Amino acid sequence: MSTTVGKLTLRPVDPQGDAELLHRWVTDPKAAFWLMQEARLQDVEREYMSIAAHEHHDAFLGLHDGEPAFLMERYDPRYVELVGLYEPEPGDIGMHFLTAPSDVRVPGFTRAVITTVMEHLFADQSVKRVVVEPDVGNKAVHALNEAVGFVPEREIDKPEKKALLSFCTRAQFEAATGRTTAA
Repeated sequence: MSTTVGKLTLRPVDPQGDAELLHRWVTDPKAAFWLMQEARLQDVEREYMSIAAHEHHDAFLGLHDGEPAFLMERYDPRYVELVGLYEPEPGDIGMHFLTAPSDVRVPGFTRAVITTVMEHLFADQSVKRVVVEPDVGNKAVHALNEAVGFVPEREIDKPEKKALLSFCTRAQFEAATGRTTAA
């Protein structure tokens, strides 16, 4: 995707090759809602090796003009994260994203990242709706989610947090962003 902030692309995470980078990101104070503040390098490597081996969970490294800048996880909520917490519909896909810590502020960058993530998810024709479950206290991500079309449904209790279950259909994403995805 080409935006005013530069070119954003995604590639699969290399659990071993990307572990040091991801460790810096997920343990940064700005990543508190990622819930890995105390993780050791080997914990992060193990987590992403587990995701890579999982049939229903994937992780992608986001690149900004070719340089690592964000992380996206995609998961099937029938098997990961939300099992028993809501009734999944055919075509549901779950998502997490994290922008890398940076001292340089690029206006519109995080919104461009979530837009790229959503376009990537909706590029899969089987995806009808994206599901997210951010911490109820993460007001910044709630605003970003709503900006790309997510509609909050309700609070849910997950083992690690109280979360705001929210959904975004392809049509809601297109209406919110003006982007067209291949349906």
